[in-house]
Amino acid sequence: MKHSRKKNARRYIVAASIGALLSAGVATGAYAGAPTEPSAPSAPAYQPEMVKALATTLGISEKAAVRRLDREADQQDRFAELRKDRVDTLGAFFAKDGSLIVNAADAEAAKDVRAAGLKARVPERGESELDRIKAQLDAKALKSAPAGVSAWSVDLASDTVTVEVNGDSDAATRSFLKAAKSNGDAVRVVKGQEKLETQAVVPPGSRMTFNGYLCSVGYGAKDRNGRQVLVTAGHCIEDLPALAYNGTRFAKGTHTRFALGTRSVDMGIAAVDAGHSIGLDVTTYGRAGTVPVKGSKRAPSGAALCKSGQTTQWTCGKVGSYNVSVTYTDQNGGPDTVVTGLASSSVCTQGGDSGGAYISGDQAQGMTSGGPSNQRCNGQVNSPGSSYFQPLDDALAYYGLTLNTK
Repeated sequence: MKHSRKKNARRYIVAASIGALLSAGVATGAYAGAPTEPSAPSAPAYQPEMVKALATTLGISEKAAVRRLDREADQQDRFAELRKDRVDTLGAFFAKDGSLIVNAADAEAAKDVRAAGLKARVPERGESELDRIKAQLDAKALKSAPAGVSAWSVDLASDTVTVEVNGDSDAATRSFLKAAKSNGDAVRVVKGQEKLETQAVVPPGSRMTFNGYLCSVGYGAKDRNGRQVLVTAGHCIEDLPALAYNGTRFAKGTHTRFALGTRSVDMGIAAVDAGHSIGLDVTTYGRAGTVPVKGSKRAPSGAALCKSGQTTQWTCGKVGSYNVSVTYTDQNGGPDTVVTGLASSSVCTQGGDSGGAYISGDQAQGMTSGGPSNQRCNGQVNSPGSSYFQPLDDALAYYGLTLNTK
């Protein structure tokens, strides 16, 4: 969502994910933990609310949900070892039964995958070929944004580039769809989708504000020189504002790759002021304590995923696809914006969740970018819905950052 503005002041009305990673000690920069008693029970391996949401979504017991999460982690480790051993793979995804399916480049690679205890298939195309097709569509969309196309992404499970359409009345959309369909059955077109927008809300209520607007807190990291930065959605800091928490300035936007109506990537960073800090736990808004951030290992498609955001608070679902491109519509009549490099999910979000922190287990995944304009979540952790997020690992790599972890 966006506001009209004076010269150099157009802004998306962005969300406050208070506590996405901003601790109560941000005003003083203090962060401390009480010593653990020797007899204290060990912390659960997974965030309880995530376990409950996964159990509800899949219709299984919480014990079965924990076993599934354990299995997911084990399979991801095995896949990482295959890649370390340079086995020729073309991506991987989780099937509905929780099995990690590895796309093997050929029969020999498939044999290595199976030897590692994972399921393998040799796809007709695979990740590299699908990425090539999607890159061609990106290039076309960036010349003229297709307003009738909500999103397009590589879908490893169907071995296609999936194009989601909300209408085809404008010339740019018709031209885009013609180019997409020229790839035959390598492209799958899904109609009847909603228009997308960056998700935002107007203050009051935010603990991170700028120039009368509110925005989300993302993740804390340090740059190559050891300076502390906030990593957030790029549209949250489009004009590089000073950011405040509870009325006190704590950071200043320094870089963003988002700009209305032009080729954009929804990532940005702000320099954290001396004496302040970004917390190391994602808030669940009282649903089940907090979730520690211990890394940023990317979760494969189909993995369990939860998000913290100020409007819908703590919602959970699964990772969809990576390398997703979308067309965002400006509600104030401005030009449409094509954003590339996102990930999709079945996590429900609404206006006001922009910048909210996505996490899988204890691994940070990204920040809310946008979602369907008219989506309404039902207030439950496992509300049905969808959303798009900026992968954190891509932002860390692009800006040369190291994530702050516990």
